[in-house]
Order: sequence, then C-alpha cells, then structure tokens
Amino acid sequence: MDTAETGPDPAGVSGALARAARTAVHGGGACGCAPGTVGPLADRDDGTVVRHGGLVAKAHAPGTAPGPHAARLALAGHPDLAGIFLPPVPGVRPEPLDGRPVTLWPYGPPVDPEDPGAAPWEEAARLLALLHRTPPPDGPEGLPAMRAPAKAALAVERMRRTAPGHPAAGTVLAAWRTVPPDPGTRAYLCHGDFHLGQLVRDFRGSWRLIDIDDAGVGDPAWDLARPAAWFAAGLLPPEVWARFLDAYRAAGGPAAGADPWERLDLPARALTVQTAALALAKSTAERRALDEVETVMIDTCARIADSRTVPAPAASP
Repeated sequence: MDTAETGPDPAGVSGALARAARTAVHGGGACGCAPGTVGPLADRDDGTVVRHGGLVAKAHAPGTAPGPHAARLALAGHPDLAGIFLPPVPGVRPEPLDGRPVTLWPYGPPVDPEDPGAAPWEEAARLLALLHRTPPPDGPEGLPAMRAPAKAALAVERMRRTAPGHPAAGTVLAAWRTVPPDPGTRAYLCHGDFHLGQLVRDFRGSWRLIDIDDAGVGDPAWDLARPAAWFAAGLLPPEVWARFLDAYRAAGGPAAGADPWERLDLPARALTVQTAALALAKSTAERRALDEVETVMIDTCARIADSRTVPAPAASP
C-alpha cells in the first residue's frame, strides 16, 4: 500500500511526511503493511502525524525553535525517563520539511475513545507522578520551560483575534482576568499538555506518555489542571477524579496535598479558559453553534468570573 493513496496531500507536508515514513520503514522496497496500519493520524496547526506500519512520523509545528525542540527530544529518550515517555526511534534524524523538524516514533495503540470506562486514569496519574519526581537530567536551567501557561494565553489571544464579536467572548475574558500570571516555577519536569490522548501502549503493553512539544520544567500542578477543570465543570465523574488523585498521591506526586485546590485552583481556571477560548475560535471558524461540552466550559467560565475561583464541587476529595 502506498501512503499517498491513504489521504495525505502528495504535494504538501503530509504527503512528504508519508513518503518519509514509508522510506524509514521499507527503504526502497515494496510495502506489505496491513490495511489500516498506514495513513494520517493528525493534521493540525501544532503538528502533522502519519503512521506507516510500526512507525509514526511527526512534522512539528511551524516555527518550532531548534534549541528547545532538541532539548525536549533528548528528554524523551533520556534513560532517567525510561518507562515514562515513549522514546523516539534511535539513530534516525529525518530532514526537516518546510523548516519543520521531523521525528520518528514507535507506533503505540492509544486510549480507546469509545471505551471511557477503560481509560487508564490511575496509570496516567502514576506516570505523571514519576515524571514530576524525576530530577531534571541537566538541571532546571538546562531545559526549556514547559508551555502550559503560554498555551492558555495563546488560546485567549486566538479567540480575541478570530472571535471578538462572539456573545460568549466577554464571559471567557472575564474568567481570564481572574487568572494571575504564572510565577514561573522551574523546579519539576512537566509534560505541559497532559490529557488522555497523550498516552499510548509500548511494545510490552505498558502505558507511556507521548508528545514532547510542550514538555520542560515548571509547576507540576499544570499537568493535573485539565482533569481538575473537567471535574470542576462536571465533565469528569467525582469517582474518576478521586481515583486519579489518589493514584497520583500514592505514587508520591508533589502537586496535590491534603487540599489539592491550593495548588490546582490557578491552573484549573486557566485550562477552563483555554478550552472555552479555543471552543469559541473553532466554532466561529467552522460557522457552527457550540456543542454541549463547549457550552459547559463557557458556563464554567461564567461561574469562575463570579466567584474568582475554580468552582469545584463541594465534595471534592
């Protein structure tokens, strides 16, 4: 099967990436990969990803800074992080595409979005705790800052630019004004953009974190912020949140004390605003109404603006 037949634009970055992946797997030989194992996985502003058999190729976002990217890539393959991050394919350095760095990774099966009951919340919490407990291999000054706070600010700017007249934009901005600047803590290794889509199984069947584009040093509470925000918004059941939080604490995670909201309030507010801002930007670009989940996040922004805190349920663990 030729990757050019599976969907990527043969003249664009996705087509070139598909050809690079095919060459990495087969060289100049014929492709005998099984149907369903070759084709595009994602094509977004923040990266283009294609699969070819047991390998995944990613063209990172335009404008990716070479120095921080190299440091993050080295982090994913560092022996101190073995068993936490899925490491890149060793010894292979593909040529950039249109100035975008390209990396190669083993393919790993992701979390099944059709089976939420089987989502590996405890394993995700354990991996995050292990990451946060691992000393930065080169010291905090040798790594870039993780990008979670910057991504929240960028989402708000995108909304301001693309959906300034949306009826809910004022609500999102009011919630954003309750979020103080991140103090810039650089003591811990962090993923920087954790959600269940950042988990895959390795060849042994163990769960591993993927996507190093936002990794670096910072406050580990930001890695717990998205599930915290979902819980506060009522999108994550209390029992699931409790399982996640208990597993993180049991593994020695440093970001959740007896009252987790002392650390999680600020980043959970920021992630709520980020999600809502992106919802307004995307729905405006697509000329559609907000869906149910997006509406919940807008409503949660309204509650944040009124209370100036993340509106966590009273029974939060």
